[in-house]
Amino acid sequence: MRFHHGESMTAIGNYIPLAQAAEANGYAGFAIPDSLIYPQESDTQYSYTSDGGRSFLENKPFIESFILAAALGAATQKLEFTTNVVKLPVRPPLYSAKLAASVAALTNNRFNFGVGLSVWPEDFEVMGVPYEKRGKRFDECIAIVRGLTNGGYFGFEGEFYKLRPVKINPVPTKPIPILIGGHSDAALKRAARNDGWVYAGGGVDALEPYIPKLAAARKEAGTENAPFRLFATDMGDATVDTVKRYQDLGVTDLIMTFRNMYAVEEDTQPLNEKIDVLKRFADTIIAKI
Repeated sequence: MRFHHGESMTAIGNYIPLAQAAEANGYAGFAIPDSLIYPQESDTQYSYTSDGGRSFLENKPFIESFILAAALGAATQKLEFTTNVVKLPVRPPLYSAKLAASVAALTNNRFNFGVGLSVWPEDFEVMGVPYEKRGKRFDECIAIVRGLTNGGYFGFEGEFYKLRPVKINPVPTKPIPILIGGHSDAALKRAARNDGWVYAGGGVDALEPYIPKLAAARKEAGTENAPFRLFATDMGDATVDTVKRYQDLGVTDLIMTFRNMYAVEEDTQPLNEKIDVLKRFADTIIAKI
């Protein structure tokens, strides 16, 4: 089991010292949040809050994911960085490939590219991307990112994107793991075709029903024996027994968040308290796993 520290919507000055503290206390990685815009008006329900509301995002800072990953990579030596998750189909895929390859090369292969479909039609609208057929567009974006970041000349001919053979430089010395976020059947099937799945949270009980669906999707895709990373998120109350339950379900990577990320209130927890909390978890849980 690899443990990752998860923090978002906090003061931007907290990120580097938190990443450094996580590395010093035995965490394997750091989860990087992603959000583009907050629309002034929207009828869209948010998938991950009990009432579908999005007020918790108002005035919360989100540094661009690739920039934050590069900054934290420069401040650490071993920590992995996993985007959780970049809304890929609203972005130009070639430019996303360039950014991902640059971060992975700068960090010496310490970058995992977690990607997903935005749940907000407004993200597509403001980026000038049609909302329709977004799943197929997403698949083409993944193919382009994977093809370009693997090195050499790569061309693509799809329904939405056409790319004559080009290459980007630098690229990392190892393929960038592409991990899929989302809870739908389509997301699980997409994860099965790629390198892993990022489960957004809800605890080990909520995760359990997805495991047979994921196994079936991997069997259908013929990838049941391929390397695969399963990321789950726990809200900071995990015990040793809870962690072992995650392991039994096949979780390879556990993102620990030590506060309610969906709280409407601004995060005012002092940095020293945040570091104390992540260190206490390392001492009492990570050390025993």
